[in-house]
Amino acid sequence: MADQSTPGTSSSAREAASPKIPSAKNPSTETTPEGAPTGVMSRRRLLGTAGATGLALGAGGAAVGYAAAPSADGAVPLASVGADAVMFHGKHQPGITTALQARGHLVAFDLTAGAGRREAAALLRRWSATAERLMAGEAAAHDDTDVALDAGPSSLTVTFGFGHSFFARTGLEKERPVALDPLPDFSSDHLDKGRSNGDLWVQIGANDALVAFHALRALQKDAGSAARVRWQMNGFNRSPGATASPMTARNLMGQIDGTRNPKPSEPDFDGRIFVSASAGPAWMTNGSYAVVRRIRMLLDDWEKLSGKAQEDVIGRRKSTGAPLSGGTEKTAMDLDRTDAAGNLAVPINAHARITRPDQNGGAAMLRRPFSFHDGIDGDGVPDAGLLFVCWQADPLRGFVPVQRKLDRGDALSDFIRHESSGLFAVPGGAERGEYVGQRLLEG
Repeated sequence: MADQSTPGTSSSAREAASPKIPSAKNPSTETTPEGAPTGVMSRRRLLGTAGATGLALGAGGAAVGYAAAPSADGAVPLASVGADAVMFHGKHQPGITTALQARGHLVAFDLTAGAGRREAAALLRRWSATAERLMAGEAAAHDDTDVALDAGPSSLTVTFGFGHSFFARTGLEKERPVALDPLPDFSSDHLDKGRSNGDLWVQIGANDALVAFHALRALQKDAGSAARVRWQMNGFNRSPGATASPMTARNLMGQIDGTRNPKPSEPDFDGRIFVSASAGPAWMTNGSYAVVRRIRMLLDDWEKLSGKAQEDVIGRRKSTGAPLSGGTEKTAMDLDRTDAAGNLAVPINAHARITRPDQNGGAAMLRRPFSFHDGIDGDGVPDAGLLFVCWQADPLRGFVPVQRKLDRGDALSDFIRHESSGLFAVPGGAERGEYVGQRLLEG
């Protein structure tokens, strides 16, 4: 868990908002794409009513009231959270710089016996078509479950990636990037192989739990006989508008988590996070590499610490996220500052000190995690923690050097356990008329 800020106010989320679809038909006579009357209001129609009467916003931009007045034909507009949409097509895949979402599903699939390159291409074509429809607030093209019938797109994003094993399964070993070589072993690893890696990886995020589940179910059905689920993990973040103004997320330890994330406004952001045309292979241009780790937090042990001890482990104030060397959350950490007794204000093994990019040769990664809670185990201990997802142009220059340094003396290591791991090549976004991964599978 590196000390880098969440992309909750990234420009990509704003530029991804799609235009509202104008209202047209009476809902009682609206038809499905096949022409059969639905008898109910479609997701597309609900999205079309959004914004018809406006939304009251607080000074920080958070929604503090909903537009409730009906439109001319009696339809009630969606709240802004439901109406927000992200474009499927673009230079990069959605779900990388998109603002953190309230609900997420991470799923890995393995191709079934006998399925190869042709079946994988057909699957990615189906998945891309379904993702495009659902992200626009439409129903799935076939056998829609109606789970999200009453909702707008709710900032739904779907992101696709390829694991190391995918290339052998499809006869594309020559196209496998060197950056996708397996991650090294780390001393903090207690990995469950059954919940690690996979041929294909899908990240789903949305600001409504039903919208996220609807996408998960639709993509699982689309897999058909070509692929089976290897593992699935479910996560959450704070809901938009739950705080008086936008702020960096907190994790389940109660800490503000992600203060120093690289930001899209920084001039070197793209070079750190996305693969350039010169870095190759060609099909990965504008793509990124995702490291996925299920990190169990040993909350019973953590919560026995005093507030002061917790702050010393992290190196930041729990209340504000400010460094122990002083200032506010955004103040640069003074690693040399000492207290009256001559002790370092930020302990030498504090997590925030160890993970600073300037302490790791400039290594940077864009963290975009979800928290998880999967119940209480047989010993009465919460199975909870962080679904760590980080993005970088090259994991050997991003995640790996930071994690190696954490292995050598991070104070937080006594309170966390890495239980699963995966590394996935996430190609650039699909242009209109393309599906994700087409340049690899048909190149």
